[in-house]
Amino acid sequence: MRITRRATGLLLAAAALTAALAPWLATPAHAGTFPDHPITLVLPFPAGGPTDRQMRVLAINAAKYLGQPVIVENRPGAGGTLATGQVGLTSKPDGYTIAQYTLGMPRMAHMQHEPWHPLNDFTFIMGVTGYIFGVTVLPDSPYKTFNDYIQAARDKPGTINYGSTGTGSSPHLLMEELALKAKVKLNHVPFKGSPDMQQALLGGHIMAASDASSWDKFVDTGKQRLLVTFGEKRTTHWPDVPTAKELGYDVASTSTYGLAGPKGMDPAVVKVLHDAFKKALFDPETIAVLTQLNQEPDYMTGEAFKQYISTAYTRDKSLIEQLGLAAK
Repeated sequence: MRITRRATGLLLAAAALTAALAPWLATPAHAGTFPDHPITLVLPFPAGGPTDRQMRVLAINAAKYLGQPVIVENRPGAGGTLATGQVGLTSKPDGYTIAQYTLGMPRMAHMQHEPWHPLNDFTFIMGVTGYIFGVTVLPDSPYKTFNDYIQAARDKPGTINYGSTGTGSSPHLLMEELALKAKVKLNHVPFKGSPDMQQALLGGHIMAASDASSWDKFVDTGKQRLLVTFGEKRTTHWPDVPTAKELGYDVASTSTYGLAGPKGMDPAVVKVLHDAFKKALFDPETIAVLTQLNQEPDYMTGEAFKQYISTAYTRDKSLIEQLGLAAK
């Protein structure tokens, strides 16, 4: 069959057009079709804790606006940084794998030589909410107040311990910052997450637990006593419990966390995710769970959340160095 010059030209033009469109045709996260299958939301903490409770309802509600299921995958480790770091390094930037991003990420980057960079290796989608942190003990503990606990550390140096959700986590650094200001030494016992730590406290294996509000149900049922919280003001749910600031320790944090994916995500895909999760954050079902955890929305755009993390990355460097936790 003889092919004319005109036909040859048309074939060449078609081939060039196909090559130009190939990246778009091959990318499942093209804005016009995203999402066309389930999205995985990686949580760097165990199931059952306050983070899991809040993020699961957020995922369920986001699915209503995305038109696809959002599957929550728990991958605990390294104070809530291991799984998020893996998402940044190994996941495709197609929007189908995203992760919870906490303040542990910029801190861990100062403490270990990580293969990921906390700012450069991620696409920031939005800020979500922040934790209420507090310290609890058992009801029969000799420490009736937080000052009793600190005084015991003064009276018996090196014998008073507490658990946290991991080295470099906010509950850990808050306690260590407070110990520096109080001029006492506390023995830190790290755990993989809240459920393990709470079981250790209930079993009498540690003296106190520093955590986000995974202790709420234990405090409300009388199984634990809340000694102090770390907000700027007293909580609505436990108004009789003082803040660390009230007790004379200039320490406070709500540790805002959010959502991020690998670097290089299509801005149009990021917008789809942002818009759906923002609606989910303010969905009445999500607000109800946040209220149970004594949290509230702390929404930020992706750009604002990235700036928040950048500021924390710079700010926390000196504390980590002072605690002797900086990578050598």
